[in-house]
Amino acid sequence: MTPLRQRLQHLLNWLHLIETAIAGLSLLLLAALVFGQIIARNFFDTGIPGADILSRHLLLYILFFGAALATDAARHIRIDLLTVWMPEHLLARLYRPLLAVGILIMLLLAHAAWRFWQDSWAYCQPHECWTVAMDLVIPAGFCLLALHFLLDFLLAEPPARRLP
Repeated sequence: MTPLRQRLQHLLNWLHLIETAIAGLSLLLLAALVFGQIIARNFFDTGIPGADILSRHLLLYILFFGAALATDAARHIRIDLLTVWMPEHLLARLYRPLLAVGILIMLLLAHAAWRFWQDSWAYCQPHECWTVAMDLVIPAGFCLLALHFLLDFLLAEPPARRLP
């Protein structure tokens, strides 16, 4: 294994560890927040201020970091209707170009999300800036997915055909 390949694999291992920690902590915090909200509403006739907004944002964190973990394990959603009928040698040839298309799409989505976030930040009310700051996970999540596709492009071998 070349030194560059070892460094990329090391980066991928660290990304996996960090993504697992963030997704797990977000899920734990979401469960605690929802449970606390249920207790507060049912027993004290009140609620936790901002809990509904925070729970929606935590769900986004779980979604993006979980998607990154799924992409790392090649278990992400793929639209591969034609691959069932394609020969193996053609699938192996198309593997990297399709990853390149995936990288391009993720970067386009990240750019659009970043522009949307900038507009939201520019016009947010002072008391809502914390929610807009938490929305940074959307462009960052798309960039993270693009990074995973790039690392897969550089490191991985074409997977064997999987039947549904």
